[in-house]
Amino acid sequence: MGLISDADKKVIKEEFFSKMTEPVKIIGFIGREHCQYCDQLKQLLQELSELTEKLTYELHDFESPEGKELAGKYRIDNAPAVTITRDGKDMGVRYFGLPAGHEFGAFLEDIVDVSNARTDLMEESKRELAGIDRDVRILVFVTPTCPYCPLAVRMAHKFAIENTNAGKGKILGDMVEAIEYPEWADRYSVMAVPKIVIQVNGEDRVQFEGAYPEKMFMEKLLAALG
Repeated sequence: MGLISDADKKVIKEEFFSKMTEPVKIIGFIGREHCQYCDQLKQLLQELSELTEKLTYELHDFESPEGKELAGKYRIDNAPAVTITRDGKDMGVRYFGLPAGHEFGAFLEDIVDVSNARTDLMEESKRELAGIDRDVRILVFVTPTCPYCPLAVRMAHKFAIENTNAGKGKILGDMVEAIEYPEWADRYSVMAVPKIVIQVNGEDRVQFEGAYPEKMFMEKLLAALG
């Protein structure tokens, strides 16, 4: 039995994938830990790839030498995880855990944005993001039932895409499914979602809860950069 209904497949093809311009390759990594939903992840990627020729995927063993090397290339440090690439180009858009529940819509929107290398951010935000040349990692902790989490996830991913568009590629936007990664959630005392942690050059700088609008989220990012 498929994960995506025929009716939903029709919507995905017409409302999302019809807007894609360039090929997208989803590169996934499967590990021995946190793999309760790995079979669903494989099936989900397969079903989505069947809806358009512009979407392909590949899955790798995170523990194998080849998998570790490729994970290093795409800056993936845990599994299961997927990164949405523009035909192999790293755009900084990653999901640690299954993009299920409310996150599925964000996943589809990210595929379109990566394909088009374009977001709907304000020009002022794009200019700010174009100037960031330090390593930034935005962790967005979510749960599948959280209705506000996709807004925070999408904002982090848009920031990553626009920084990559400017030729920097310094920002990583990471959705982290808190239930699948309990030790990660414990480390940051995740009591409510979405919870956002902004790291700069590997150092935790700013933490906050809630799906902030674009301007406020940008202020938090700039505060983290100091």
